[in-house]
Amino acid sequence: MFASNFLLIMQFTFYLMETKLVLALGTIAILIAGLLFVSGLGLSTLQLTGMNINSAIATSKTSFDKKFTDSFNLKNCTLSTTGSNPYFILQPGYQLVFKGVEDNEPLNVTSTVLDQTKVVGDGIVARVVEEKTVNSKTGDLIEITRDYFAICKENNSVFYFGEDVDNYENGKVVDHEGSWLHGSNNARAGLIMPGIILLGSKYYQEIAPDVAMDKSEIIGVNETVNVPSGSFSGVIHMKETSDLEPAVAAEENLHAPRVGQVIDGDTKLVRAGYVK
Repeated sequence: MFASNFLLIMQFTFYLMETKLVLALGTIAILIAGLLFVSGLGLSTLQLTGMNINSAIATSKTSFDKKFTDSFNLKNCTLSTTGSNPYFILQPGYQLVFKGVEDNEPLNVTSTVLDQTKVVGDGIVARVVEEKTVNSKTGDLIEITRDYFAICKENNSVFYFGEDVDNYENGKVVDHEGSWLHGSNNARAGLIMPGIILLGSKYYQEIAPDVAMDKSEIIGVNETVNVPSGSFSGVIHMKETSDLEPAVAAEENLHAPRVGQVIDGDTKLVRAGYVK
């Protein structure tokens, strides 16, 4: 009787050991399958460990808002560094001057189309537009940007190919935050002004992951606006937001025909015309 009971106990023990082994092997198989699945999504096991996980998380934050157009078929465009969209003038010497108060700081912003070009990406030649921002009370220089634009001859749309930014403090450059360039670090051109204005159209203006992801929606197409430089009709009204700052309120930007931008957020146009 004792021997029979002992054999039963031993058989039960071996059964429990086999069950645990099967469960352990099953768990390992599931883990391996999971890792292979993640790897198939482009994230290796190395990327899921240590500091590399931050890169994976950052990548996930740069997904596009599907309600906004982010592809513009530039291959079908003959790009020009000079020209005039009805709401955006890209002629050397053309200048817009804005004044206003932003974050309790009085500003003077001067945007000038320069007689200069820059090659970006895969050989695209873009026009340089310099924007200088100063404190209108103290004269202190705040920022200088060199923006790069070109016009598509086929549809008259103006595309934005990046910017070089110099941020100043006490007369010295302190950083270049906000800089990006088409063709570098996964950045590509955005649409700054459509050739055909459609109420309700939505599109990305800047496509530079983790740097600049601004987008625009046209919410008005025939408005009348009064600014220090005069009264304008037929004005288009844009609401601009950023994927990188979803909590920040939308910025209002308005453009008048044959003039260009007349309201830029908290600043308004005080002078427009050509300078030597």
